[in-house]
Amino acid sequence: MYNNILVTGGTSMVGKHLKTYLPSAHYLSSKECDLRDQHAVDKLFEKNRYSTVIHLAAKVGGIMDNINNPVQFFEDNIYINTNVLKSAYTYGATRFLGVLSTCIYPDRLADKDYPMLESKLHDGAPTPTNFSYGYAKRCLGVQIDTYNKQYNTKYNYLIPCNLYSEYDHFTGDKSHYVSSLIHKIALAKKQGKESITLFGTGKPLRQFMYAKDFAEIIFRTIMEDVTNSFNVAPDNTYSIKDIADIALKACNATNLTINWDDSKPDGQYRKDVSNAESRKHFPTFEYTSLESGIRSTYNKYYNELES
Repeated sequence: MYNNILVTGGTSMVGKHLKTYLPSAHYLSSKECDLRDQHAVDKLFEKNRYSTVIHLAAKVGGIMDNINNPVQFFEDNIYINTNVLKSAYTYGATRFLGVLSTCIYPDRLADKDYPMLESKLHDGAPTPTNFSYGYAKRCLGVQIDTYNKQYNTKYNYLIPCNLYSEYDHFTGDKSHYVSSLIHKIALAKKQGKESITLFGTGKPLRQFMYAKDFAEIIFRTIMEDVTNSFNVAPDNTYSIKDIADIALKACNATNLTINWDDSKPDGQYRKDVSNAESRKHFPTFEYTSLESGIRSTYNKYYNELES
């Protein structure tokens, strides 16, 4: 049934893990096709006639990159999502799975509304620090819902919490908290330093998931023909400081001191989401513990840093 699968963002962190589960899919890189160009996307789909599309591709970056380049984050993602979804439908894809982000949820809700249910998605604007990215990704959810309503398609989307793995960006504008944290710890150990500096106060709350776990959920969603849309996140929510402490333990670096630079933004205070809906479909799924996932990522990254 699913023998002609396209994975956009094929060289991304999730894409690389997905190859373990779907080795015969076409893992599209940005070098093969500029997804911002509708003509190029149409040619790709006309030639290959994919039956299933797993849409991972997006313009992504860290807090400062989002703050400094809001136009690019909005426009590029709107073009990419619209072009891929439109061509998928036009050229006969029967399944489309879009990957969103918990950044799409409202910046702040009442305490009773956490962890956030999927029904809370449109109850407020995304956080200001990645406002345009959040809205662009939210728009993809709206687009998929409207295709299902108007064309009776069975397209859906998954909303993962923050991700990390050995395939993430560890430095530069595209790095995210856990991966950047691992890099700082590894570098401090290599250079014999006694401390690391992290942005903000350490107080915000976050969910982090090992990207291989999310790749497996994507695979099972496709193979088991699950067509509704839902959050994907482990059960635990930690403060940024707690995550840093867990990372120090996982990286065998508890001797390091953490200096918090509160002149830098914290970002959204909390955006934890409910995984109740995903548990209905995958009730026995076992997520990799944060300590175990960080340890695995660190060991692979540190070996590369040493070589």
